[in-house]
Amino acid sequence: MSHSRRKARLTDWASVVAGTSAIAAAAAVALGKVPLAGACAAVCAGAILGARWSSQRGPSPMPYSLRWVLYLPRWPLSAHRLRVMLHPRPGERILELGPGVGIYSLPISAALRPTGVLEVLDIQAEMLATLQERARAAGAENIVATLGNAQRLPYADRSFDAAYVIGVLGELPDPDAALKEIGRVLKPGGRLVVGEALVIDPDGVRLTALREMAARAGFMFDRRLGPGAAYFAKFSSQAAAPTSITA
Repeated sequence: MSHSRRKARLTDWASVVAGTSAIAAAAAVALGKVPLAGACAAVCAGAILGARWSSQRGPSPMPYSLRWVLYLPRWPLSAHRLRVMLHPRPGERILELGPGVGIYSLPISAALRPTGVLEVLDIQAEMLATLQERARAAGAENIVATLGNAQRLPYADRSFDAAYVIGVLGELPDPDAALKEIGRVLKPGGRLVVGEALVIDPDGVRLTALREMAARAGFMFDRRLGPGAAYFAKFSSQAAAPTSITA
């Protein structure tokens, strides 16, 4: 996979159309314009189907040009709910894959201070640069950024207490490989939290599929927070022998 600047995908533009038409439909309902609301809802549904079809044909990361989407409100996948599921503790070493501009990185890193470290890995240099700028502005000195591939992690076996991946697995060509790599770098019994929002993310992974992939990678399912359309799922790693060494 290339680290070069990515152009917006058909998936991304379809998602923008879906979101815009959904807002327009809500506004039309509020104004009592039912036919217009129905038309907007139909456009929204078509755009969602088109976005998911495009995503399944060629998974890839959200391009940097659409980073503004990451700043939008994201309940029920809020940073607070992530902390409830992940339960980060001071002094721990935690890994975040695909942090984007750092929406989750800043609050999680704060929970690890004063001695803990948050390692973040992304395949897009522009995303990491923006994240580091935001971290400096917030005084978050315990975030370590690495440019790399989630399917081949540059970390030692059993070197993390926990990991989390929000809205990223569906963008990877081989999510099974990424989960196995996470299992390799987690300590036995380490925590993994995955967040997915199928209602707004065409790359979203359904919980049933996620549980199957996680089981193949050696994880045990603990619990879910939120509805199936937008959820956090928590897993724990099993004490299996390391499968590879990439550090």
